[in-house]
Amino acid sequence: MITLNDKTYTCPVDVTLGFIGGKWKLLILSHLHWQEQSSYAKLRENLPGISEKMLSQQLKELERDLLVTKNIVSHKPYRVHYTLSEEGRSLAPLYEFMSGWGVEYLKKQGVDYIQDQHLYK
Repeated sequence: MITLNDKTYTCPVDVTLGFIGGKWKLLILSHLHWQEQSSYAKLRENLPGISEKMLSQQLKELERDLLVTKNIVSHKPYRVHYTLSEEGRSLAPLYEFMSGWGVEYLKKQGVDYIQDQHLYK
């Protein structure tokens, strides 16, 4: 067993999943990887089905876990951009592998995402 930050994990994979587990965190991180930076509104637009509350909660957790950096661009009205931190960028091979795997799987199912990606958000 591994104890870290008052939590117990079974193995290193469990540690990783503790930080990026769940549907939304990995999608947020992946979006920031490919876009480099994003506003809250742009993240929300590109993650259909996520509620404002869930997006806010996930961003706060990712920021707390030092995977995402919140940059306040202007004051009143507030403009905020989110970017991957160095730690978040270190997960790039994961985002790229998962994306590549998904593209190949889609091809096998007759969907050419690369050719038709303009159809998707």
